[in-house]
Amino acid sequence: MELNVKSDFTEDHDENMRIVTAGLGSGKSFDLVERHFKICKKSAVVYFVDGLTKGETINKLISALLNTDGAEMKKKKDAAEFTESFIAYGETRTACSAEPFIRSVLSGVTGLLIEGYPEGILIDARSYSARSANEPENDRVLRGPHEGFVETLIFNTAMIRRRIRDAALTMELIQVGERSKTDVVICYMAGRADGESVNRIREKIKAVKINTLSMGHESLLECLVEKQRFNPFPKVRYTERPDAASASIAEGQILILVDNSPAAMIIPGGIFDFMQDTNDYYFPTAIGTYLRVIRVVISTLTLLLSPVWYLLIVNETQLPKWLDFVRIKDPINLPVIIQLLIIELVIGALKMSSLNTPTSLGNSFSVVAALLLGELAVTAEIFVSEAVLFMAFVAIANFAQPSFELSYALKLSRIMLLILTAAFNLYGFIAGILIILLTIATTKTVSGKNYLYPLIPFNKKALANLILRKPISNERC
Repeated sequence: MELNVKSDFTEDHDENMRIVTAGLGSGKSFDLVERHFKICKKSAVVYFVDGLTKGETINKLISALLNTDGAEMKKKKDAAEFTESFIAYGETRTACSAEPFIRSVLSGVTGLLIEGYPEGILIDARSYSARSANEPENDRVLRGPHEGFVETLIFNTAMIRRRIRDAALTMELIQVGERSKTDVVICYMAGRADGESVNRIREKIKAVKINTLSMGHESLLECLVEKQRFNPFPKVRYTERPDAASASIAEGQILILVDNSPAAMIIPGGIFDFMQDTNDYYFPTAIGTYLRVIRVVISTLTLLLSPVWYLLIVNETQLPKWLDFVRIKDPINLPVIIQLLIIELVIGALKMSSLNTPTSLGNSFSVVAALLLGELAVTAEIFVSEAVLFMAFVAIANFAQPSFELSYALKLSRIMLLILTAAFNLYGFIAGILIILLTIATTKTVSGKNYLYPLIPFNKKALANLILRKPISNERC
């Protein structure tokens, strides 16, 4: 008989077992366990994935089933009544067909088939291995909780629920991936989040057609956003902090959590949203506002400093005396534009090298390598000291931006601006600025909002809240 995992269960116990066993491949994979036993002279079989369910839990379950009262069992008409009377676990349900039964077992749920019942019983007694909820490396705070999300989805939702004890907090579960069936959760505050945005995101996720989410949230994001191959600007913000995620939900934003990923996607993510940081809320309002303003200024400088300096030195005959300090004093043996582009590449290489260097050596390696290369390049008269100075400032200033994605977007924009300025002088610089502004203005977030919101369309209150850190006491959930 042909195997059909989508078929309904029947009272033919042997056929039910054949379909499930073949669908799971429990005879081929060592970690898919199939345990046969008798319940009051009726055949039964338990299916589970070794490693996702504790052996002690399975032993307790089988022990309890072996002690089932036969007379009482005869009174139970279906699997639902049997579950209510004899299975003492908090999360149980029944499955009338093989497909949801097999999918649940593969996700770590314990499956039970009993002779005479045309349904399968699913017992959620999963026990995932997980690392401790340590503070994320790239999002530290001086004050506040020092914990972060982990790769286990249910732990992440629990950390959010612990902070927002409100029935309006909604967590919708959707499975994505034809083969991986990865759990994806849409998390929002009902009545506060924009209903149209929630519906749009829900429909987009349900419409995703992909085999597996091999790279977690990034694989999902690339399925959700419009294909903009040459647009480097990020469409969502990420956080690995439960407090930052909870604060975003309370403000009416939407979170997407993906199983096996410790990062939460915050939607919508406009350009001004990236100017915020968790530390802003662990300082008084005046300091928090100062930090935001500094972050905006530094982000602007990382984009414009080296192109503006290059524009000035190629037109140095027109410079007024008060700008004499930007002139190059040393002899130039290599065109300045080549120097700047080489230094951009060297900085990128140092970043990648530090990522592949053991943690205990990473910081020391980056500092020593940068000092050695910079000093030797100037001494050998390959680079002028002014070029090294300006690019060193840009490299350090990049770390003031909490979003790695936005810092790389600014880097690519800066390189384009340098090349256009070198090719067409002032006209190239102006064209580059216009291209960057046009790219930002035409970018859409995942929820469909304009990337420049609340500037376009203009919302005075929302824009003020993004630039100025308002008191937490003014928040209304």
